[in-house]
Amino acid sequence: MTAAPVTTTAWPPATEPFLPFESVRALLRKYRDRHPAKLALYSLDEERGIDFATLDALTERVVCFLHAEGIGRGDRVVVLADERIEKLVLMIAAWRLGAVACPFHTEINLDHLRFILTTIAPKIVFWHESVDGPSLAGHLRVPVVRFDRWPAAGADAAELFTRLAREPAGAAPDVENGPDDIACIFSTSGTTDKPKCVVWDHLALWLTTLNTIDFTGQNADDRMLEYRTFSWLSPQIISLSPFVMLGFSLYLANGFSRSRFFDWIRNHRITVVAGVPTVINMLLNRPVEIGSNELESVRIMTSSTAPLSPEQWQRFETMYGIRLLQFFGASEVGWFTGNRHYNWKFGTVGQPAMYTDFAILDDAGNVVPPSVEGEVGFRGRCTANASISPDGAWEDRVPTRETEYSRAGDLAVMDAEGFITVTGRTKDLIIRGGVNIAPLEIDRVLMRHPQIQEAAAVGVPDPIFGEEVVAYVVARAALTTETVKAHCATSLPASKVPKEVHFVDSLPRSDRGKIRRAALKDHWLAARQGISNPDKETLR
Repeated sequence: MTAAPVTTTAWPPATEPFLPFESVRALLRKYRDRHPAKLALYSLDEERGIDFATLDALTERVVCFLHAEGIGRGDRVVVLADERIEKLVLMIAAWRLGAVACPFHTEINLDHLRFILTTIAPKIVFWHESVDGPSLAGHLRVPVVRFDRWPAAGADAAELFTRLAREPAGAAPDVENGPDDIACIFSTSGTTDKPKCVVWDHLALWLTTLNTIDFTGQNADDRMLEYRTFSWLSPQIISLSPFVMLGFSLYLANGFSRSRFFDWIRNHRITVVAGVPTVINMLLNRPVEIGSNELESVRIMTSSTAPLSPEQWQRFETMYGIRLLQFFGASEVGWFTGNRHYNWKFGTVGQPAMYTDFAILDDAGNVVPPSVEGEVGFRGRCTANASISPDGAWEDRVPTRETEYSRAGDLAVMDAEGFITVTGRTKDLIIRGGVNIAPLEIDRVLMRHPQIQEAAAVGVPDPIFGEEVVAYVVARAALTTETVKAHCATSLPASKVPKEVHFVDSLPRSDRGKIRRAALKDHWLAARQGISNPDKETLR
């Protein structure tokens, strides 16, 4: 499947949404009236769910509670919880009211999380039993409300859903979210680095979700599996927002489980599965025996947040018979590009997204022609409103987001059919003797070796060339440095063949699954002080 050839790497975005914007209140009422008994949300960990009639009624109860607490349009509603039905209900209720949903997971360094909460200045904080809400938010001088589950299981008068169950259902305020209202604020990074936050309005979220729907072909009859935290943008625009916009059934789990994954699919006839390369590698490296028809309900599995090699992609499809689609995005823009269910190419991240103004730029900001590497640029209405820096400074993107390209820090090249291949990150480039080397190019060659499970190349200081190429390898079986170098030499010029190969038990990754190359460089520098290339090293 191919697309018409293109002559430029700047793709103008679509201007009119193929699904017109609707408020959350209008959407919930539509599904309540159309199919009240249809399953809306299902917790795989708790083995319970709620239908659309219950979702609408419970959302209205929470909206009444928020309104009584003085929460209104634009106020920030923090939700501290792992992944459960009630977390999504609280987020949806905030949207319904025109307030801002701010979901956070305690995967973030707790001191950093306290700082973020102070910076965004919420009007109310909800915290689940499993989180120490008072410790995280008690300094804010706002209501800090504990919640457990609906329907209320006990007589705890302080717990949110017990309080709601005891009060008669009242009429919710006659307000609803509009396209320009801020929808969410969330964190972008992981457990050790001080994170920044990103701010999205409802129309931008709507448009980037339409990109997802274009990629996947999601529809109201789907049964979607999501096991990542909704405190990230990716699960919001792959799973939660399409659920709200289309009214399919959303199955959620509090983390991936290799032992239960195929049972989830088989028992619930899952049709669309969210995926990340880490999970795909787990399933490839320790295959699960399944019957020929056990996965027949699944038509699409997504892959995003980190690169996936074409060899991994093809092996997965061959092993499990599931169509895998790789997307490419960022917290500030949603999707840059994506393979579509009707148009894809192995080894690429697909073509530019429908509502994103995408380009590949040279150093001067000019659009480069096909087959020329450059830095990814983006602009348009389908991007974030603002960023909040790690130091708490608000960086407004609205004045220029539709007129000026922002640089993503990713390097990429477009082929003649408009398919994009990501070649690396500008900050990860290895500059050897004045020549730029993309680590991903070396990674992909390394991963072609059948006995290499994972690999990553980095540049390290060299007195002659400035930097030299070093590879870190997770092997499936015993390998030697000479074998790995010989393998690379069959596909790479001598300047790109790793000069050192270090065998490790695992590669350091962020909570999003991205390889932390800076940690590999730090490991190499530390090793110079006393470790002399042992057979296998442990990264911490």
